[in-house]
Amino acid sequence: MDLPRDPDKTITFEMKKMHILVLVVSVLAIFFGAIIASMIHTESIFKITLTNFLLFIVLYIAGIILHECCHLLGFMMWGKASWNDLVYGINRELGVAYAGTKKMIQNHAMKKALLLPFWVTGLLPFIIGIWLNNGVLIVVSAFLIGGAAGDFSMYNQLRKVKNDAYIIDDLEKPQLYVFYEKPDGV
Repeated sequence: MDLPRDPDKTITFEMKKMHILVLVVSVLAIFFGAIIASMIHTESIFKITLTNFLLFIVLYIAGIILHECCHLLGFMMWGKASWNDLVYGINRELGVAYAGTKKMIQNHAMKKALLLPFWVTGLLPFIIGIWLNNGVLIVVSAFLIGGAAGDFSMYNQLRKVKNDAYIIDDLEKPQLYVFYEKPDGV
């Protein structure tokens, strides 16, 4: 990746640890969702059927796509990125879907864009699933909450950086480049 100059800081993420974190958070979310739903409703909500399994697959794929679209929307809303600055796809080597921007954006905008999918595809459907006593929606949203664990990990690292710093998202590797001042010519 061509950078305007050497970054002041590089934040790198280890994908094996990230995958384990995603799984642990997902399982914990399912567990707590089931407990909360059982406290509110008297009827069991977790039924394993072919229909529920197929519904889970469809909703999970749609949720992943929506998750990445939320990142893109965040880059455009808060980072002032244009449509041409956005990149998205699937990194088969890392086993993740991704959304990023070629544009350098400020840290405060990057942090907002990182957390937007958690609220839209994770927490909101999780609460709705509990409210409606819908086990499939609880499980799908729990996995999407788990998927946002990586975003929270990035957010946590960016909290240690001043808000007006500039961030470049590496579009090939799981890392962020931090510039405390905007590089010349950018």
